[in-house]
Amino acid sequence: MEVRSNPVTYVVAEPCIRCRTTDCVDVCPVDCFHAGENMLVIHPYECIDCGACVPECPVSAIFEESELPAKWGEYTELNLEYADKWPVITSKADAPSDWENWRDVEPKKQHFNPAPGH
Repeated sequence: MEVRSNPVTYVVAEPCIRCRTTDCVDVCPVDCFHAGENMLVIHPYECIDCGACVPECPVSAIFEESELPAKWGEYTELNLEYADKWPVITSKADAPSDWENWRDVEPKKQHFNPAPGH
């Protein structure tokens, strides 16, 4: 695996919180998604920058790092931090039953749960 000192990668941002549909996981060729209790993150050193996950996200939560909206800039570091704490998720899982209720809620940072997913 290529190790980059300064990765330019994809970032999962705030829209994923409480939605966590995992559609993106099914198309990832390198298993770079890690699961928290109510959000996913991308490990920047495992992502190969293919972008396959972006159109699969029903809440538009995944951004190429250089296109990440400024209001969610902190999520680059959050992805890096929690990718090392949370388990890898390699297949689609059931979305929360109320995910659609959270689809357009902003802001959601206060609902972020740092616990690892199951």
